Amino acid sequence: MNKKGLNKLYYEITDYLMKPFYWAYKKKLWRQIKNKQMPEHIGIILDGNRRYAKERGLPPWYGHEVGAERVEQILMYCFELGIRVITLYAFSTENFKRSEQEVNKIMEIAKKKFKEIMDHPMIHKYKVKIKAIGRLYELPEDLQKIIMEAEEKTKNYNKFQINIAISYGGRNEIVDCMKKIAQEVKDGKLKIEDVNETTIENYLYTKGLPDPDVIIRTSGEERLSGFLLWQSAYSELIFLEIYWPAIRKIDLWRAIRVFQQRHRRYGK
Repeated sequence: MNKKGLNKLYYEITDYLMKPFYWAYKKKLWRQIKNKQMPEHIGIILDGNRRYAKERGLPPWYGHEVGAERVEQILMYCFELGIRVITLYAFSTENFKRSEQEVNKIMEIAKKKFKEIMDHPMIHKYKVKIKAIGRLYELPEDLQKIIMEAEEKTKNYNKFQINIAISYGGRNEIVDCMKKIAQEVKDGKLKIEDVNETTIENYLYTKGLPDPDVIIRTSGEERLSGFLLWQSAYSELIFLEIYWPAIRKIDLWRAIRVFQQRHRRYGK
């Protein structure tokens, strides 16, 4: 048996042996969180795809493919909990510096998943608005068209919202915001003395949405990497050791439990 086969066998055996413990823990965890306050907006940094693939002796895009499939499951879990807004950090502007082959694979996966998600029964059952945020003009034109189609198809939904941060950078978002405000001032549509926090929020990609209550990052890295820099000022930060493609319902529930246990002071 080759390395790939051995790795697969190892994870299958591990999953099988751990299954009884998983279900017992899941039941206990649900009792702890079900009657407490849920976050309204969750931001998730989808990290660890490449390392997940590397540990299995597979090319990096394998991890991206599995990670993209995992998104659908986690979204379902969030909707079931009544979490109204989910913002996913899928691809940063810095990620364009990766190899051409990897970037092309990621763009192909993105096209496939946007096509699937816009017609997914889950989206229409929960009335989910789909929105992409970032410098979308930097994406391939065919992907831009698919994104616009997904947004148009769900634009009248208002019960839940998914934001896909793609070709996104937090500093870029603030720069783009400042340029729009500067242009408004230049055109005489806005007075400089009227510029305040609310003004800035109205020019961000997330205009009209609440700031994230909690930001979750997988893979064990403990940094935001430019994700929602303005909006995360008072977000609870939770870092999970598990790689994104391996995330489970109990990992999301554990993060929710940590959020529920924290006391948010907002600087007071």
